[in-house]
Amino acid sequence: MAPKKTTTKAKGKTPAKAPSTPKVDPLFPARPRSYNVGGAIRPAGRDLSRFVRWPKYVRIQRQRAVLYQRLKVPPAINQFTKSIGKNEASNVFKLLDKYRPETVAAKRQRQKENAASEAKGQSKTANVPHQLKFGLKHVTTLVEEKKASLVLIACDVDPIELVLWLPALCRKMEVPFLIVKDRARLGTLVHQKTSAVVALTGVNKEDEAQLKIFQDLAMEKFNKNSGLARKWGGGIMGLKTQAKLDKRAKALAAEEAKKAASLRR
Repeated sequence: MAPKKTTTKAKGKTPAKAPSTPKVDPLFPARPRSYNVGGAIRPAGRDLSRFVRWPKYVRIQRQRAVLYQRLKVPPAINQFTKSIGKNEASNVFKLLDKYRPETVAAKRQRQKENAASEAKGQSKTANVPHQLKFGLKHVTTLVEEKKASLVLIACDVDPIELVLWLPALCRKMEVPFLIVKDRARLGTLVHQKTSAVVALTGVNKEDEAQLKIFQDLAMEKFNKNSGLARKWGGGIMGLKTQAKLDKRAKALAAEEAKKAASLRR
């Protein structure tokens, strides 16, 4: 028989393993987050809107608004920033909603009824009901002929030159007009996406008293308000510029006080 092989094992000792090194990806290096103050994690509840990169159209809107504040705006343009209040506008639009233009289907139905009544030898039914007129050329003609009872002009027409002359024309022809927000809201009244101006030529008997109230309001706030037609807008500087001007004015006042004190001596 072959002799048995004897192996000696060290009691209580295990062979040491080589330390494993983590694999590093050169394309995506690890960037551990810093949880300290001012680190990678910002505290919850903080407004981060000033760090947002807004879309280009939002930036242009904001820059235009700031520019209108900084520059001197002529009275003819500045008057479009003075639209009527929310409560007054809601009442006006509530009245105008009753006189929305006919849809194509409603007009066709009315024409059919007129034709049927004429064929039977009956008297012709009522003519076109009172309704809102829209379209810049059409409304201009109504104002020139003094047929418009009330004119509504949107405050955000772009370019503003389209309606810049209309308030002056309404004042000259003594047609009451109101400047309202905004062209999309006027557009919904006349089944359009937007509308720069709408006009009302007449109302039913039950709404004549309410129309008279709005006409008086228009005459008081816009037609006969000479300050609105002459007041310049803009010229408002930023906070930094205002602080700089205040500091300069204080320094000049201090110099004048020193000069006055030296002259007294």
